[in-house]
Amino acid sequence: MLDSRQKIIDFITQNTHFVLTTHDPADADGIGAEIAMIHILQKLRKEVQALNASAVPERFSFMDIRNLVGVWKSEKHQDLPGKSALIILDTSDEFHTGAMKEIIPQFQAVMAIDHHELNPHSTLDGYIDPTAAATCEMIMQIAGDLNISLDRETARAVYAGLNFDSGSFAYSKTTARTFKAAQLLVEAGAMPYEIYGELNESASTASLLLQSQVLASLTLYCGGRVAVQILRQGDLASTGAAFEDAESFINIPLKSKEILVSILVKETSEGKIRCSLRSKGLVNVSQIAQQFSGGGHALAAGFRSDLTLEETLSRVLEKVKAALELPSKLNTDKL
Repeated sequence: MLDSRQKIIDFITQNTHFVLTTHDPADADGIGAEIAMIHILQKLRKEVQALNASAVPERFSFMDIRNLVGVWKSEKHQDLPGKSALIILDTSDEFHTGAMKEIIPQFQAVMAIDHHELNPHSTLDGYIDPTAAATCEMIMQIAGDLNISLDRETARAVYAGLNFDSGSFAYSKTTARTFKAAQLLVEAGAMPYEIYGELNESASTASLLLQSQVLASLTLYCGGRVAVQILRQGDLASTGAAFEDAESFINIPLKSKEILVSILVKETSEGKIRCSLRSKGLVNVSQIAQQFSGGGHALAAGFRSDLTLEETLSRVLEKVKAALELPSKLNTDKL
């Protein structure tokens, strides 16, 4: 893995102009990684811009108080690819970058930094470490290799990303390396209680109403081992909540001892279908998501679907049921 990390350090050294992006929509880990890479590259006197397919979601706006992360606009940024190298953060699958996917081939060089399981269909190269708890954890290692310390605002954003993707340091990929990164971030000025509040205690009343409606759709399958929730377009309209408000709902059924897999099928306000999957270990949901051109981790994954909501649910349930029937349990030591 050290050789893989050296590859990205060499990439940084060999180029002078950079554009950063992440998956669409961005989450706390992707945003934190972008803000950290901006800091690192500027310390190295490189030119850098972070440009995503869409704006930073409102719930993560506290991470970017300096407005460092922008939105790609072809009429404004069309000249950037010809003179810049691109670093894609928190995904190694170009199909997850939204509208940015179309311009990736135009950049002088492209490298990914990601902690998800590698999608076999991806063409991206880079520093990929599926054992890391978060991309922000990997960025901290890069900063250490380059002897670059973080300022308070950067540390705050990176800690938020690390906390978010590690499940507040509770997910299976959380290791001593994760806590070492967290310690360095706290020493740099990140305040855990403050960031916890921003991530977990800042929901709108509309999001609580949405949670109530989605939870009311809860249905159990496979002898009570699989929980399904459905978010319909009308739920967003009736509550006034944002689609992003439903992101954490997928984890609620896993509080039950009997439930091994949680499925949340969501319909956006535009009628597009997305599916989130969570597992306690018996089922590798990343492998299931990859069958629908998605991806993620063995215990947390997702995909977008061109099928109807009902067809999407039917097909993913079929895959989950088949996985539950496999005789051997997933080796969580490798997650």
